[in-house]
Amino acid sequence: MTLQATMAAMGRAAREGARALRLSEASQRTTAIRAMADAIRADAAAILEANLEDQAAARAVGLTGPMLDRMMLDAGRLEAVAEGVASVADIPDPLGVETSRWTRPNGLDIARTRTPIGVIAIIYESRPNVTADAAALCIRSGNAAILRGGSECLRTNLALHGAVVKGLAAAGLPASCVQVVRTTDREAVGAILSGLDHNIDLIIPRGGKSLVARVQAEARAPVLGHLEGLNHVYIDRDADLAKARDIVVNAKMRRVSVCGAAETLLIDAAAADRLLPPIADALIQAGCELRGDKLSLAIEPSMKAATTEDWTTEYLAPVISVAVVDGVQGAAAHIAAYGSGHTDAIVTENAAVADRFIALVDSAIVLVNASTQFADGGEFGFGAEIGIATDKLHARGPVGAEQLTTFKYVVRGTGQTRP
Repeated sequence: MTLQATMAAMGRAAREGARALRLSEASQRTTAIRAMADAIRADAAAILEANLEDQAAARAVGLTGPMLDRMMLDAGRLEAVAEGVASVADIPDPLGVETSRWTRPNGLDIARTRTPIGVIAIIYESRPNVTADAAALCIRSGNAAILRGGSECLRTNLALHGAVVKGLAAAGLPASCVQVVRTTDREAVGAILSGLDHNIDLIIPRGGKSLVARVQAEARAPVLGHLEGLNHVYIDRDADLAKARDIVVNAKMRRVSVCGAAETLLIDAAAADRLLPPIADALIQAGCELRGDKLSLAIEPSMKAATTEDWTTEYLAPVISVAVVDGVQGAAAHIAAYGSGHTDAIVTENAAVADRFIALVDSAIVLVNASTQFADGGEFGFGAEIGIATDKLHARGPVGAEQLTTFKYVVRGTGQTRP
């Protein structure tokens, strides 16, 4: 078969898988997800071996740093993947839930209930955990999935998909419920963007700016956008210093390669002389490079000078840009000018200032006195996530099982006719 024929067949099979999932019981989907987690643990040796092969191939072509870290699995990370899948089995099943119900004066009973979207295609880079997370969340929400991971992780993704198929079989569900594109040919992405003969209902890109831009420009199906995490932490004049220091270091340095990592530190000019030096020192001690504007350099001259490009760079590395701003208004203005609408945080003991920040900053996630690294579906209680949506329509923020549903209206009558 040609690639186009293969991809078209995947689309048709996915539609059949979506039908099977839509008609399945919640308990059946729960069984499948739990069996997936068990299979990941049982297949751990094979999955880790595949990942080692992927890492070796990636190093051979010069992949280093955060990109290599993103694709790497070890026993601990793989167990976290299995735990994440298992936790999806424990979240409430979203299908069939009535989100609203009312009765009209003519006696018609109208209910709005959650239903699956249908077939979801996820195009992603680097992170092999997305294979497991996306499969579990799509099964929980009753959607068939077509997964196209990065070429650098193909062996790992195929090994994980083997565990997914075992989970589906254990629950009596067809393998077509979750399919993985088994080629590195980039034409496969183009085929997915074409919609596979209208068999794809939603496309979710998870990766760098160029991938998301291509998907949004070329897709013939609706797209749920996930932009880069140009995340900010603003330290207000009324911040507790110890709290601020701990939050900033965690937000930047816990894991620099995740989309929830902070990339810019904003300091209130009214307290920058007091707050910036100890926070900067803590970051430096943690191994972080600082790049500051003129005002922050005057306070902490050990920093490198920031350029305009720094304010719009998702470093995904131990580097953070620093700017001194004029209070909460200045912080919000900086975020509006340079942020990506992903995740932004304020550290303050002043409740009124916190409320003002919440009102001014139009991001998918806004935190008060907490690290930006909590921008994660698992931390929100969703079990796992497919990504952080930065669009404003359909879903926003962490995309879990509930966010992968749509709704329909069910209208019950007793013989009413319209005059």
